[in-house]
Amino acid sequence: MTEHWSLHSTAGAANDPVFVGVGELKTGKFPERGFVEALTRVAIQAIKDAGMVPRDIDTILLIPNLHSAADQADLVFSRMVEELGIHGSCKSSFMVHSGGSTSDNAVRTAHGLITAGHAKNVLVLQCERWGSADLNEMITMLSKNGIPGEWELPTGIQFNAIGAMITRRYMYASGSTPEDMASICVTLRKWANLNENAMFYEKPLTIEKILSSRMVADPLHAYECPPMADGACAFVITNTENARKRGISNAVRLAGSGGCVSHYCLSQEPDQAVLGWPLAAERAFNQSGWGPQDADILEIYDSYAAVTAIALEGIGICPKGEGARWFAAGTGDPGGKLPINTNGGLLSAGHTGVGGGTALLVEGIRQLLHRAPAKRQVENCQRAIIGGTGGSYMDAQILLLERTQLGA
Repeated sequence: MTEHWSLHSTAGAANDPVFVGVGELKTGKFPERGFVEALTRVAIQAIKDAGMVPRDIDTILLIPNLHSAADQADLVFSRMVEELGIHGSCKSSFMVHSGGSTSDNAVRTAHGLITAGHAKNVLVLQCERWGSADLNEMITMLSKNGIPGEWELPTGIQFNAIGAMITRRYMYASGSTPEDMASICVTLRKWANLNENAMFYEKPLTIEKILSSRMVADPLHAYECPPMADGACAFVITNTENARKRGISNAVRLAGSGGCVSHYCLSQEPDQAVLGWPLAAERAFNQSGWGPQDADILEIYDSYAAVTAIALEGIGICPKGEGARWFAAGTGDPGGKLPINTNGGLLSAGHTGVGGGTALLVEGIRQLLHRAPAKRQVENCQRAIIGGTGGSYMDAQILLLERTQLGA
């Protein structure tokens, strides 16, 4: 039975959650930038962008890091409440975790807390130091975490190999060429070249350079693998009544949400060229009342190019088998018909672990608030499709966001 219901029974109701502010630090390698320092700086950015002060925040929802168990323990034990000086006034500080789809689930959690009246101003906060972490430790982590110990770990599989298998399967199913796949990375780099916070800002990339770089896991070349980076981002969600009282006239609302958990072991995924995107999209669009043709921008998880091409097809942006060629035609480029990953994505803004999806979400909110720098602000941006996926692409998660006028 198909679900048909709306997240918002009454548009603009007092307790409807809305996004009102974002923050972001430069992505790259910053060994001198401390973990708590980065979290504090980006939190203040987001709170200020929302027109608030720290003591307005009553709930902190944390997105975990992967670089350090000790740093994560500090987050679990509410260190950021004290760093922001809101101990006593803050009602709750806790963590949500589902890998690359964490930001999608964090939004759902914050949405529920605000709608139910348990929270009014929620700060969602993330920082990662993948770029400055011990490389050997990170290689070990990416060779073990999320890979089934009984069935797949003994084969020596790790995440670049997982990306390579999905890419190979997608290329076979779609008839995509190596040039088609490389064009995805080129599109993302074009956007990163416009983003001063991106790891590869003003560093052009060509198909020829990609395909001449060393082979990492056939068919993936070095420039088709995600660069590990330091980064931090945050956003603030409040209720509509509070936003109006603060004189906020334009905000961003959650119009629809859908997800599908399709596997744990990659070997148990029925079709690696499809994954869970079609079902997630159906569930999200049934809630929103609008479809893929109505989106102004896309912010879709892109740790490997094939993952994004598969998502485009499953969401209904292009016909099945045409995802890579959609990129090759320049459709998602700056100035193209449907801009995608306007911050440069994980492949060119930098892969900040669990925060990669959060950075895409923050960019989507920024675009809808019309607060992106002029050179990459999408004109009259009203609706965005946000897509995340975690682990070995075990799930597909979709948020449908839209700009809303709050009125008096």
